[in-house]
Amino acid sequence: MQVNGTVLIAEDEPTARISLTELLEGRGYRVIQAEDGAAALSALMERRFDAGLLDVRMPGIDGLAVLKRARESGIDVPVIVMTAHGDSGTVIEAMRLGAYDYIAKPLDFEQLILQLDRAVAHRNVSNSAVRQDGKETAAAPAIVGYSPAMQHVYKLIGQVAGGDATVLVRGESGTGKELVVNAIHHNSMRARGPLVKVNCAAIPETLLESELFGHEKGAFTNAMLRRIGRFEEANGGTLFLDEIGELTPALQSKLLRAVQERTIERLGSNTPVRVDLRLIAATSRNLEEAVADGAFARTSTIG
Repeated sequence: MQVNGTVLIAEDEPTARISLTELLEGRGYRVIQAEDGAAALSALMERRFDAGLLDVRMPGIDGLAVLKRARESGIDVPVIVMTAHGDSGTVIEAMRLGAYDYIAKPLDFEQLILQLDRAVAHRNVSNSAVRQDGKETAAAPAIVGYSPAMQHVYKLIGQVAGGDATVLVRGESGTGKELVVNAIHHNSMRARGPLVKVNCAAIPETLLESELFGHEKGAFTNAMLRRIGRFEEANGGTLFLDEIGELTPALQSKLLRAVQERTIERLGSNTPVRVDLRLIAATSRNLEEAVADGAFARTSTIG
């Protein structure tokens, strides 16, 4: 039988480990078993694997710790995390640490084989490293939900959290967009920095520009002192602009410049100020319809 690749199975429960081994060997994989986290880490350090199946809950070194140490050591084998505890924190952390995918227990064997085949194909196509951030962060605020749809949300959060790209979170009011933003920030490289939030729909248009960019003394009536705006407050961290679809076209244009150039100008000043932040926006509006209606500029669309 043709060998499809070599797979590490790290599972502390003997019956489950043996069953998985028989399943994968029957599908043409060569299998190396590890009965705990220490054995799994040792195996990863000693030989090359095409993929790994890693249980989260193991005695001694747990699965996430194994994944973290492997990534810190430059081991880029695609890892599928197996967990009976598919809560948001576990899934997000696994994806942030560079897991290729995850699967919830009890295992769906056909789904597992499909994910494993894809992981090995990914390994064969590219040997580029996955995220190796490995930075300790504060615990993410809990998001409640164990459905397949919520598991997919956790996976997406984990995938985007490790980067620094601008993110747009979309959904109807009350669906938990702010919880998603919190989770992205607290699992990101900027978790030690501030998370500054602005509800663009709650601040009058005449005040919003000053709120975002700040102003100099004397910039307008009653501007008695210089005021630092939310962009500068978020320096080193994350700026969350909620209900971004409510911005006027004029503010959309100024926001676009800030997003593209990472510079802002306080009201009453022509001096650019550099800002180092990640921008996350959210909206409950249909932006495609807003663009068609002329209420939102296509060139200003974020995400």
